[in-house]
Amino acid sequence: MSLQAILLAYASNSLRNTSIASAFSSSQRLATRHKPAFSSLMRMSTTASEPSTTSSSLDSSNSITKRVKTVNAVASDETVSIKGWVRTIRKQKTLAFVEVNDGSSLSGIQCVVGFDAVSEGTLDELSKVTTGCAVELTGTIVDSQGGKQNVELQAESLRVVGVCSAETYPLAKKRHSLEYLRTIAHLRPRTNTVAAVARVRSQLAGSIHSFFQKSGFVYVQTPLITASDCEGAGEMFRVTTLDLDNVSSLPMKEDEDGKETGGVDYAEDFFSKPAYLTVSGQLGAETHACALGDVYTFGPTFRAENSQTTRHLAEFNMVEPEMAFADLASAMENAEAMLKFSVGHILENCKEDLTFFSKFYDKKLISKLEKLVEKPFARVSYRDAIKYLQEEIAKDPSKWQFPEVEFGTDLATEHERWLAETKFESCVFVYNYPKKIKAFYMRDNDEDGGETVNAMDLLVPGVGELVGGSQREERLDVLEKKMAELDLIPEDYWWYLDLRRFGSVPHAGYGLGFERLVCYVCGIENIREAIAFPRFPGNAEF
Repeated sequence: MSLQAILLAYASNSLRNTSIASAFSSSQRLATRHKPAFSSLMRMSTTASEPSTTSSSLDSSNSITKRVKTVNAVASDETVSIKGWVRTIRKQKTLAFVEVNDGSSLSGIQCVVGFDAVSEGTLDELSKVTTGCAVELTGTIVDSQGGKQNVELQAESLRVVGVCSAETYPLAKKRHSLEYLRTIAHLRPRTNTVAAVARVRSQLAGSIHSFFQKSGFVYVQTPLITASDCEGAGEMFRVTTLDLDNVSSLPMKEDEDGKETGGVDYAEDFFSKPAYLTVSGQLGAETHACALGDVYTFGPTFRAENSQTTRHLAEFNMVEPEMAFADLASAMENAEAMLKFSVGHILENCKEDLTFFSKFYDKKLISKLEKLVEKPFARVSYRDAIKYLQEEIAKDPSKWQFPEVEFGTDLATEHERWLAETKFESCVFVYNYPKKIKAFYMRDNDEDGGETVNAMDLLVPGVGELVGGSQREERLDVLEKKMAELDLIPEDYWWYLDLRRFGSVPHAGYGLGFERLVCYVCGIENIREAIAFPRFPGNAEF
């Protein structure tokens, strides 16, 4: 007797002489004896073909049809169900071919409905089938007679779960531009490109977590709302509950005499101080690294940068590990190992999607990813990188959009890509950047009197910068001096400075823009295709 049947019977007074505890114990032993393998549970879900509320139906295995995801479909005599959305339907005299995609794979599965082999009810349902409608089919998976797929479903029944108007469905046509698909972002996951990106993105996220967990890192969730500007750039979204629609009601700062001094008094706001959406989880991660050793964050960050480029979003995700008792070399080694692990996982587990991207977006994608995994990353100092660029640009400055390059130049994408794609023909770490173009928390280099900081960027072919990191400044006096130079208010960072007062240690870390990694692995150019609902200047739809 199943647990559900026991509870129903008990509720109907049929088990008044049996204790619920003993009944539960008996049911638990029975369930354990017949428990399916965990791997089987991961591959399927079950669904009742004809839902019933009677206890006998709950016991009956005949009412349960195993649901199979198309990615796991193999030929078998077992009756199974396929659930998904119709991509195409072709009807002939005696049968129909219904292509169904459930999102688990690129190809989906072809379902063959023989008119003589199904009921009148199924034929009625078949007449309602259009592109985009949701369906459930039952039948057996057999070896395909055609050459386009390995297996197909010989359907015994078909049911339309959700209708879809062929006249108004925006994806009725087969081809649409990526720009158009962004205007219907709620439907674009049904297209091949966006669905493939979503699957690769999911596998990438899982592999990154797996890498850090296997490496002994602790996963920390840092706050999205902050009073600290991690980068010191000021490009932050403000968080407030003040009524901005009623300007006259805003509390204003006043002096001792009650005269307004200009500016809003945020002491009257929700957090009693100015608050923002975070640009990085790094500062929070440092607090835990200085107690737990090795930690990482993986979550959303925000930047109010008025940029419409293919590389920038206003809302994006960052992977940010922090390592105590570590230097810059440790951070570079960890970043290289993490990327090789994650990209290797994608090569092994997303072959169908990578083949699709290679066909339609980047012919050399797979070989590029294999090279990243197999070839050691190069390393070059910023000073040497500038020297190499100056020598190359001097040959023909007209080929460069930004030909003026000197010590202190913040490298443009064209400079980064030349270093990775032409000079080194591999991923390359550029390290020891000028202090004036990097963030306040990066450690000054002693050997050049603090002219440079112990920072690095990882440049990859086809993208440019993918990772940025540094050894953090662990010396309290040096850090306080740098904050003063940037007009940062020490009181806003009192807790961050405390880490330098109480048991300070050398520590290092880096940040990986997750959506940029998705673009790189999928071979797509625009970062707006790498995230479900892109946020950028002028767009916060959906």
